[in-house]
Amino acid sequence: MGGTVGGWAWWLGLLFGAVPLLCLAAWHFTDAWHCAAFALKYRGRGSNGSRRRLPPGHMGIPFLGETLSLLWYFKLARRPDDFIGAKKSAYGGGAGLYRTHLFGAPSIIACSPAANRFVLQSADTFGARWPVPELVGIRAVGNVEGASHARLRGFILAAINKPSSLGTIATVVQPRIMAALREWADKGTIVAATEIRKVTFANICKMFISMEPSPMTDKIDQWFGGLVNGVRAFPLNFPGTTSHGGRKCRQKLNAFFREVLEARKNVDNCDDLMSGLMHIEDEQGKKLSDEEVVDNIVSLVMAGYESTASAIMWATYHLAKSPSALAKLRDENIALVKSKGGSTLASLTITRDDIPKMKYTTKVVEETIRMANISSMVYRVANKDVEYHGYTIPKGWPVVVWLRSLHTDPNYYQDPLTFNPDRWDEPAKTGTYQVFGGGYRICPGNMLARLQVTIMLHHLSIGYEWELLNPDAKINYLPQPRPMDGASMAFRKLSS
Repeated sequence: MGGTVGGWAWWLGLLFGAVPLLCLAAWHFTDAWHCAAFALKYRGRGSNGSRRRLPPGHMGIPFLGETLSLLWYFKLARRPDDFIGAKKSAYGGGAGLYRTHLFGAPSIIACSPAANRFVLQSADTFGARWPVPELVGIRAVGNVEGASHARLRGFILAAINKPSSLGTIATVVQPRIMAALREWADKGTIVAATEIRKVTFANICKMFISMEPSPMTDKIDQWFGGLVNGVRAFPLNFPGTTSHGGRKCRQKLNAFFREVLEARKNVDNCDDLMSGLMHIEDEQGKKLSDEEVVDNIVSLVMAGYESTASAIMWATYHLAKSPSALAKLRDENIALVKSKGGSTLASLTITRDDIPKMKYTTKVVEETIRMANISSMVYRVANKDVEYHGYTIPKGWPVVVWLRSLHTDPNYYQDPLTFNPDRWDEPAKTGTYQVFGGGYRICPGNMLARLQVTIMLHHLSIGYEWELLNPDAKINYLPQPRPMDGASMAFRKLSS
């Protein structure tokens, strides 16, 4: 009996004594090893004669780096802003740069207006770098550089962001939105995240690939969901991991769209984004390859509906908890309808020309996308050694531009976690509003996203009312921010 007790005591002593010490040693060793490797490589001086040094921070534990810390703040503690907040507390605000090890690689975090702007606007210095480029699309506009990027971006902007295109899109999407809202009212209760995703996906499919809802589009939607989760997961390609599942979904989507592309080669009457990609030419008359078309259309559909659906869901969520803001929104939109006649279909729908009149609606849209933080971060890579405010960003290191930290910082926004559209009576401080990124890679669909949110808010406010069934539901922040219950709500036609 005494031997058994002694054995248990030995194992417990090891568990609570030696193991934590070994973990602590590994934690210190990892950072020391990376710093020593940096010092050995950069023995010389910087351009100003000073000794080269990494930004402050810590590289975490072997292999995983600070990924577990990120998961703790985002997934378990549900305090995502404390991930950067802890760094500021430990190392100071400084240059807005920190060293870390995330997504499988030693990296630099940029998280101040000036540092973010420096990275996002330095096209020759920083290139695109997603943790798993093939999930975004190796040949997609989000990954390619130089002339290829300029050509693709120019086409996308012309196709979805110019005024005439936005006007056409406003006409195309509204019938489906109005029909969906009537269906929601008939149901009485809905899971907003699910229903909004369905109607937004249907509209994007119509605009981008001329597909109507069907069992096949339901399957495609599931594949896109797996792809989105994979893009935002730790890049471990092993069966059972989220990243591996994302790769499988990407392969299925690529195969499907290759079939669509082959079928289209003998069709001349398609007028959508995919056909446009098939026919654009560079200065020498060269068209995109089939692989380039597929990579881009998959990535554009993913970006076009996932972020917009999330923004609309958060708009309904925050408005349900902000009755005074909803009342102002409703008053403005009902007044707009009355000014156009008040009862015809034309008076109920809005055009692009109506949007400048919708001042308060615009403020609701901007406040929603600020708080939603649909893309918490974007990714770049240093194309060469970069010196910034006395620190060196080594060539080849990924740079994680942390957008969320700006939008939730009380130094830039008073009570930043409070939904307050009236804060937009004044413009945001320079450099503190980067919801769509910045620089030459700013999201080309930013106006399309704003338009779709505006249209949905218009039709919601003039005809319907809703309330959250679980207003205190906890928020999940990974793989994307959303209430745990998907914003379940009672939904009905507006009382007369």
